[in-house]
Amino acid sequence: MRLPLIDPSKLTEAQKPLYADMKEGIGQKFNAFETIHESGALMGPWNPWLHEPRIGGAIWELTKAMSMEATLPDNARQIAILVTGAHFNAGYEIYAHAAVAIKEGMSAERLSTLSAGVKPTGLEAEEEVAYDVAHALVTGGTLPRPTYDMAVKSFGQHGANELIYLVGLYCLVSVTLNGFNVPVPECD
Repeated sequence: MRLPLIDPSKLTEAQKPLYADMKEGIGQKFNAFETIHESGALMGPWNPWLHEPRIGGAIWELTKAMSMEATLPDNARQIAILVTGAHFNAGYEIYAHAAVAIKEGMSAERLSTLSAGVKPTGLEAEEEVAYDVAHALVTGGTLPRPTYDMAVKSFGQHGANELIYLVGLYCLVSVTLNGFNVPVPECD
């Protein structure tokens, strides 16, 4: 890990309100996996964001909007996030969203296949669209028109927009995790 965890007693005045907001949001929405060290320090992408409160605060606001105001079906969201995390081989992201996916009932076989960067068989129509959009975006270039049109048909214009932004956000999360070498917590 390239940035040390920040003990809450050592937060700067600029970091304190961001820490409090992130800790509250984590407790509401990101509680299926380990996010807070026993010292109270934030783990995962929240630690690097806390190191740069102006930039991290902006990313956190986007994260809150994308998670706490989400309209996409949860299964489609998790597929898109796992496709993105697998593309970047972002260990903490895969760890975190595998825990969320399991909590939401995703099978171990499907989770394994997605984590390996492979398209699972037996996806429902909306899941297939989420996979195709995420895969096309992370592999680069313009999203093919038929894939975009299927996203709009499946999720509506707002949902298609949300899906594209979601993939973009998790590209940023993956790069943050990989750039700062954020480790996966040790599991028992």
